[in-house]
Amino acid sequence: MKNLTKKSSTPIKPAMKRKEYEKELRKLQVELCALQEWVKHEGERIIIVFEGRDGAGKGGTIKAITERVSPRVFRVLALPAPSDREKSQMYMQRYLQHFPAAGEIVIFDRSWYNRAGVEHVMKFCTEEQHRGFLEACPEFETYVVENGIRLLKFWLEVSNEEQERRFRARIEDPLRQWKLSPMDLPSRTRWFDYSRARDMMLKATDTETAPWYMIRSDDKKRARLNCIEHFLNLIPYKKPPREKVKLPKRSMKGAYDDEAALKGRRFVPEKY
Repeated sequence: MKNLTKKSSTPIKPAMKRKEYEKELRKLQVELCALQEWVKHEGERIIIVFEGRDGAGKGGTIKAITERVSPRVFRVLALPAPSDREKSQMYMQRYLQHFPAAGEIVIFDRSWYNRAGVEHVMKFCTEEQHRGFLEACPEFETYVVENGIRLLKFWLEVSNEEQERRFRARIEDPLRQWKLSPMDLPSRTRWFDYSRARDMMLKATDTETAPWYMIRSDDKKRARLNCIEHFLNLIPYKKPPREKVKLPKRSMKGAYDDEAALKGRRFVPEKY
């Protein structure tokens, strides 16, 4: 009997050491800070969409992007389930209100593509609504791009084996149990339904105007680095001029013993 197990064509690399990862991440985060200054200086507007199966590593990738930049420039949106009022609105309406103004980058941790994925698979929308979304989405994204917003879409692709490992870790590790959403366990049983939903989404919405960039995410460290590197390469940013900063001396005008003024206050015990 033939072995029907499909072997990956991607060679397996040795695990990246934490020290090497942190060194490379720091370099990229320095560039993200430069990009941030350029976005503010030029009044740019950027949207980054992150999609993928549950457990694909979207949250960790977003954290790697945002941990060294300003939340006033990089805004992360992870919208909850729509309210009854939002359900009565046009589908895209709840997302439009969060789009960036000049000098902002908005990161969607899941986005309007919920309709192409979880809503379709879990039957939270009708077949007609799903079909209508796939038809209208490319036109909507063309309108967004033609209005001067840079739209970048990343799909994190995790393997069946790695998703299972990550879900088991969430079940067993008290520091990760909060990550286990009500949709996670059903998504394990519907693996191929999600695969078909992904395939339909890519066929309909992977356009020249707003292409999908695919990232293999079984190796979290490499996935984060590859994502940030590619994101930076997609934006033609330059380091804007910056005035040299000189730290001023403390003024002694009105000086008093401000340390003594704190005597008797409730300081937190220094346990560590």
